[in-house]
Amino acid sequence: MSVSSSTVNTVLGPVPAQELGVVSVHEALLSVVPGAEYAFDITIDRAEIFETLAAKLTDFRAHGGGTVVDSTGMFHGRDVRLYESLSRATGVHIVASTGQGPEGMLGGYFLTPQTDPPTPWPADKFAELFTGEITEGMVVPRVERRGAAGLVATAATAGGMTPTDESLFRGAARTALSTGVAVSIRYGADAVHDLGVVLDEKLPADRVVVGGLDRTDAVAAGAPLEVARRGAYAALDHVGSRDEAHITDAERAALVAGLVRAGHGDRILLSSSATGVAKGHPARDVPYSHVLTAFVPLLKGQGLSEEDTRRILVENPRALLSVR
Repeated sequence: MSVSSSTVNTVLGPVPAQELGVVSVHEALLSVVPGAEYAFDITIDRAEIFETLAAKLTDFRAHGGGTVVDSTGMFHGRDVRLYESLSRATGVHIVASTGQGPEGMLGGYFLTPQTDPPTPWPADKFAELFTGEITEGMVVPRVERRGAAGLVATAATAGGMTPTDESLFRGAARTALSTGVAVSIRYGADAVHDLGVVLDEKLPADRVVVGGLDRTDAVAAGAPLEVARRGAYAALDHVGSRDEAHITDAERAALVAGLVRAGHGDRILLSSSATGVAKGHPARDVPYSHVLTAFVPLLKGQGLSEEDTRRILVENPRALLSVR
């Protein structure tokens, strides 16, 4: 199926891929640490949350943005009804995700050994869970299912992939194979290894995006180039970060330019991993528009053309998110 005739699952239903515009592929709208909603010192005011997120999405659209992907998965504050209202109010397409991970962020039910001797949840059970959120609709807890998830997002433990993480990754890959949506992975300690686990399930590399490749350890290991060389999408998704764990925006721009010169302009994705509203943890308070307002000028300074930036911001994410 060509991209021109394909669709993308948004919270308001399938949308022609051609209509997505500029896409920010790895962001968080409402991010809630599981259980934080029950804490005595945390308030969940949906009207206030709506106003905050609507202002940030409106700013994104005003600077040329078209689509935001909320890649937080199932149990970290995802509010499908809220996202539907936000999309209608702001005109920004919102793609929500299914998936879980890493192991440390799973609820107890998914960590409870069901066998003797104890073993992690098998990949097929995770695949069944995630697949239902695409074929039947995303779960609104204990009430109903809404629109289909547009992405399967999972992450490995920072110190290295655990057996449960591996089940999550394999389950995500099997979901992608059976439903046609793409997989977004956040690597643990070794990006190339973790990508290999997904590819071992026979999922085509161009259905996978590897996030966090602007971490200093990933850049030092040459992971962005190797991931792109293997045919997966390399996401530099902490644009705007100013911490020791990530390279600077100037270094990111140089990295993007190097990948383009190496012939991998069709495998680059950009985002900021911004958090619109956070409950129970500090927010990454970067505007969703930061890539457009502050980073694109750096890319132009590196000699990238309008065609290069359009490929990275529009065409690449459109191809990734198209259901196949």
